[in-house]
Amino acid sequence: MKKAIWSIVIIIAVIIGCKTKSTSGDSNSLNLVFESKSNSAVTGTATFKEKNGNVTFVAKIAGLKPGVHAIHIHEKSDCTAADGSSAGGHWNPTFKKHGRWGIGEYHRGDIGNFIADEKGNGTITLTTDEWCIGCEDATKNILGKGLIVHQGADDFISQPSGNAGARVACSAIIK
Repeated sequence: MKKAIWSIVIIIAVIIGCKTKSTSGDSNSLNLVFESKSNSAVTGTATFKEKNGNVTFVAKIAGLKPGVHAIHIHEKSDCTAADGSSAGGHWNPTFKKHGRWGIGEYHRGDIGNFIADEKGNGTITLTTDEWCIGCEDATKNILGKGLIVHQGADDFISQPSGNAGARVACSAIIK
């Protein structure tokens, strides 16, 4: 009898443990490394972490010229071209005009600008519910796209890409 009760207790514990694990596991993450492009010495990393319907993006970049630089999600996870052009244009699954994130019209790939300090190091962070990692919504799914760091600043006006200059680093957004 005691053996049967312990068997039931163990089965219940396993069921509760599995259920708890599946609900607390509502997170997904990617860790990426940038490749230098356009004869630059730019390096860095980026992370995308999805939790509870929001994706937090953090990029840490080194080897830049001090000043303002743009970073965007591009259409393809292809970084093979020496100038990064194989990543295509900005990711724009909702067919909007290029602009500043969160103001008026903007591409889902229009992350924005960040500042590189006097040593050429910069960081940018963005949290949004407009992206997902591997979901079935093609207008939100960032997998299979490219992440590009540009030589200059995005002017948020020029169409279709913000006139941000050469692509100095690239990373494929893949698992």
